[in-house]
Amino acid sequence: MKLITDDYIKVRNAMSNGARTIEDIKSMTDINIEDYEHQKEIEEVLKNACRCMNVSVEEVVKAVENGADTVEKVSEATKAGTGCGRCKGLLNNIIDNKR
Repeated sequence: MKLITDDYIKVRNAMSNGARTIEDIKSMTDINIEDYEHQKEIEEVLKNACRCMNVSVEEVVKAVENGADTVEKVSEATKAGTGCGRCKGLLNNIIDNKR
């Protein structure tokens, strides 16, 4: 099963609003997690901050912990946000929440 586009967009939007776990996704979206495989696909999306540059949320958090306090600085440190730019809302959320 591949995560359908609508669910992918809902997960990414929820991430930009602070979602980091399956429980967050369940409470912040109307996605019906059908089975273990569906959950694993969502978990994979949750791990990734920037799909274009394949930068994990963990890498962005480490950059923030090391002093990157703007999207530009996170981009310099990780390359996140230097492709299509759609992840910049998520990057801002990670900076604001340091998680």
